[in-house]
Amino acid sequence: MSAIAGFVRFDGQEAGIRDGEAMMEAMRAYVADDVRKKCAGSAFLGCRIRWITPESRGERMPEGDPNGRLLIAADAILDNRKELFGRLQLPPARFADMTDSELILLAYRRWGRRSPEYLVGDFAFMIWDADRRELFGARDLFGSRSLYYHRDNRRLAFSTTIEPLLALPGIPRKLNEEWLAEFMAIPEMFESTDAEATPYLQIRQVPPGHAIVASEGQVSVASYGSLEPEEPLRLKSDREYEEAFREVVGEAVRCRLRTFREVSATLSGGLDSGTVAAFAATELRKEGKTLRSFSSVPAPGFADWTSRGTVADERPYIRATARHVGNIAESHMSFEGISPLTEVDEWLDLLETPYKFFENSYWLKGIHEQAGRQGAGVLLTGARGNFTVSWGPALEYYALLLRRMKWLSLSRELRAYGSNKGIGRKRLLSAIGRLAFPSLAQRGRSEPRPELPAMLIHPDFAARTGVFDRLRSGEAAAADPLELRRSKLGSLAAANKNGATASKLSLRYGVWERDPTCDLRVVRFCLAVPFEQYVRNGQDRSLIRRATASVLPDEVRLNQRVRGIQGADWVHRAAPMWPRLLEEVGRLCKDSRASAYLHVDRIREAASGIGREPRPELAFHPEMRLLMRSLIIYRFIQRFA
Repeated sequence: MSAIAGFVRFDGQEAGIRDGEAMMEAMRAYVADDVRKKCAGSAFLGCRIRWITPESRGERMPEGDPNGRLLIAADAILDNRKELFGRLQLPPARFADMTDSELILLAYRRWGRRSPEYLVGDFAFMIWDADRRELFGARDLFGSRSLYYHRDNRRLAFSTTIEPLLALPGIPRKLNEEWLAEFMAIPEMFESTDAEATPYLQIRQVPPGHAIVASEGQVSVASYGSLEPEEPLRLKSDREYEEAFREVVGEAVRCRLRTFREVSATLSGGLDSGTVAAFAATELRKEGKTLRSFSSVPAPGFADWTSRGTVADERPYIRATARHVGNIAESHMSFEGISPLTEVDEWLDLLETPYKFFENSYWLKGIHEQAGRQGAGVLLTGARGNFTVSWGPALEYYALLLRRMKWLSLSRELRAYGSNKGIGRKRLLSAIGRLAFPSLAQRGRSEPRPELPAMLIHPDFAARTGVFDRLRSGEAAAADPLELRRSKLGSLAAANKNGATASKLSLRYGVWERDPTCDLRVVRFCLAVPFEQYVRNGQDRSLIRRATASVLPDEVRLNQRVRGIQGADWVHRAAPMWPRLLEEVGRLCKDSRASAYLHVDRIREAASGIGREPRPELAFHPEMRLLMRSLIIYRFIQRFA
């Protein structure tokens, strides 16, 4: 993995390595290896490398082609190397030692600005083309690696992280209030509807699936490529779909095992991480390696308060998967003494932005830290599987059957689904009716209670920025489950959040998070598969359940009655520090910097209502989230003082 930075001057002056020293010094907080930097006339490129793949050992970027006309700085692992070798007609003898940055340069030489369309993997790169006097760069379609930039009349500067850009002279650390307003007003985990925006007024980011070009003083950012398959997949039998699933997912996992270090994986009790771990452990056995799995479990003394059908401790399912698959060395991590409250400042340092996923923050960071400490180069996850490999919303499919009046199919499915889930037919029909005819379901409902955004953001700040009007104007109904899935997979805002988190954790702890369920080939395959393959014989997520019949244990594979709830113990963890949180909330409510943005009256009411001894079962209550998000935002705002 690499942290990259650099700039190109528009005023005709030489770049000069000295001009980039402040940027590279700011990068030292993220990557501890040596800095490499080169100048090429008006362009400066710098890179700090940690080697992950076998081919990357000894790689020294920024490097270029033999005649010195191209120069590249890249943070990349490519997963379609064989395909690229064939397309570029490269000698097979070079396959074992050609770096991914060399492949990107060769792709650029062959296809120019279209080159990102031919790349599959995690990447962000910048190329200086001396012949065209042009700086060209791109992020992969899922935004797996971050890439920020700043431009003014004299230069365009870029970096993997934000701090190196702020270290340049003439770039003030000024808060982007529109970004902050959207961050508070959007209830989902992502941050802003503007895919280029950041919390810093003069810092932008290249969105996922976009390329950036700086030439003759002009800068343009444009999208490339598509997640869409070329055509729907029509196979002859269920067995063929299952075989195709195993083939495409297996290849996505194999590609992500390419490291000379150890391989690790996050492992819960569910289908996604279990499938990834199973494929990985089987492949690693052939290499004489063992998969190291990491699982977050509740803190000691936690009493599971979650409702029937959910469980906070997934160890029985995790152990079942590891026992069935074999070749998995399990680590169950309780992170005793650590809570979301203890991690706020470290996360703000790491991400350089506020964040919303505090319930899971302690174990996300802790697993990366432990995996890196144990020598892992790769940390496999199944984070996007809900929309790809394990997609299959049964109730939405049944609502579709109801709208199409497929009575016989619907009746048969409801009987099987009710038996599998332990739910009565009347209750199922009521839920399906609301999904099939949402306008009728809305009639007679009372006014909903205010959502978290309305509780969090100060009304004057919301009015001044026009944030709720702006968000309403951009809303688009996506009631159709197929369109909703496409929307989720194609969301630039969600990809920005996921990519920034993965990039900065990897740079800090030296382990590259890789998600086979978000492989471009897997996504296109899953989008091409007919809906009826995903819901079948009363099974939601039917395709993955059938395809892993010999891969996962039945207690995991066929489990439709219990699901894991991660982060359910966060209040239990935070309870010893709660009086300190309330004291800080009190300071927040009196601080004019906070009251300009945050709805302090609501915050004060929430703190009073929860009291000094929070109950663990309030972990996902809106007012608990209000207090934690307020605290995170407040600490971030203080950094602009």
